[in-house]
Amino acid sequence: MAVIKCTAALGEPGDRLMPQVRDNKSLSRFELDVDDAVAFANYRLAPGVVIITHTETPRALRGRGIASQLVHGALELIRADGSKVIAGCGFVVDYLRRHPEFSDLAG
Repeated sequence: MAVIKCTAALGEPGDRLMPQVRDNKSLSRFELDVDDAVAFANYRLAPGVVIITHTETPRALRGRGIASQLVHGALELIRADGSKVIAGCGFVVDYLRRHPEFSDLAG
């Protein structure tokens, strides 16, 4: 299981230490543990591409930027793997529009 320490969310990189995003390959999803709950982003794989199909944040965690932290960490893992990303989820589409630093991952 791959893990990346995400050090940026809604602020600047290094603002504060964030929880770790991991790739749970057995469930085909990226996960982020926060306050005894798990936010996740489901994905499907195609040759050289990760298609993020759905993101979900537990209700108790909403409004805190957790989904953005999750997607940021997932994109960093995808980049580290040398893959591209296809946003099959509206949240990820919007995130990529707001974060041109990940434009190189567009598949």
